[in-house]
Amino acid sequence: MRVLAINSGSSSLRWGFFGLPAEEPLRAGEWQGVEDPAAVWLEAHEVLSGLRPDAVGHRVVHGGARFMQATRIDEAVLHAIESQVPLAPAHNPRALLGIREALKIFPDIPHVAVFDTAFHQSLAPEAFLYALPWEFFERDGIRRYGFHGTSHRFASERVAERLGRTSGSFRVITCHLGNGCSIAAVRNGRSVDTSMGMTPLEGLMMGTRSGDVDPAVVLDLAARPELGPERVKALLNDRSGLLGVSGVSSDLREVEAAAAAGHERATLALALFAHRVRRGIGAALGVLGGTDAVVFTGGIGEHGAAMRERILGGLSDLGMELDVEANRDCRGGEARISLPHSAIALYVIPAHEEWLIARETEGCLP
Repeated sequence: MRVLAINSGSSSLRWGFFGLPAEEPLRAGEWQGVEDPAAVWLEAHEVLSGLRPDAVGHRVVHGGARFMQATRIDEAVLHAIESQVPLAPAHNPRALLGIREALKIFPDIPHVAVFDTAFHQSLAPEAFLYALPWEFFERDGIRRYGFHGTSHRFASERVAERLGRTSGSFRVITCHLGNGCSIAAVRNGRSVDTSMGMTPLEGLMMGTRSGDVDPAVVLDLAARPELGPERVKALLNDRSGLLGVSGVSSDLREVEAAAAAGHERATLALALFAHRVRRGIGAALGVLGGTDAVVFTGGIGEHGAAMRERILGGLSDLGMELDVEANRDCRGGEARISLPHSAIALYVIPAHEEWLIARETEGCLP
């Protein structure tokens, strides 16, 4: 089957055209730094209209509790995706735009939504519930949903293959580190805990998102007359994280360059980022009761050798023994970066999200 996979992110648009079951795309492309997705789709029309797929798969960040697997798109599904926009305001509108534009280009073939949240629908109530009055969950659906599901699924499956283990007898901690960051604890191929919550704001420090903050701080900020709820939302989502702490950039490479030049806040931002990831790995380790492997994926996870060394440098006593040379040699490829005798295997696995979107799309169709 020929499947076009469209991956609309908060700041990028990637696509891959696959002749399944082959993992390498027949054609692929990417637009980075997407400020105006509508303008990008004008170019996308020209690029994609020359393809002849049998189906189109679309990454959708937030599907709520309704979608537990990839789902063929119809008007009801589009409405459900739109209803989740308040929970993923940087992502779901772009996904909807991409779906509607792709429907114009390919109106006569199936379109499938592949949800980031679906992989985490296996979480038990003790993992997805917040300790709030019950009616907020029952009436309003306020709970942890988790994100980056396609990335966590692919990384956990691939490292199981690399170690000759079936996903049904395997514990792995997957670290998706990029502009958005999350960790997942995966047991027997199923997500049992994850760092992101009801929205992609919870959890680790990210490029421009704060991650975990004491709720009392949020209330204090929202009560300030110069801020208010909407400005605080923008502050936490768009002005915090690496950008907010360093004052330099949300791009790790630029922050690292500033730190190397002696910029104190940039140095602090790197230390804070690594600390938050280490803490997240420790939490996942406790949930799983141990792990067979820790995997790094995403833009920072794949290319940030120095950041991986910062994160793992203090974890050797937990059985994660980094091969420093192998780590420094690995910049974007798939590799084992732990020493041979390390009790826990350490891997870098590039995120082949478009292929997984294509695979899930094929599996959804008769």
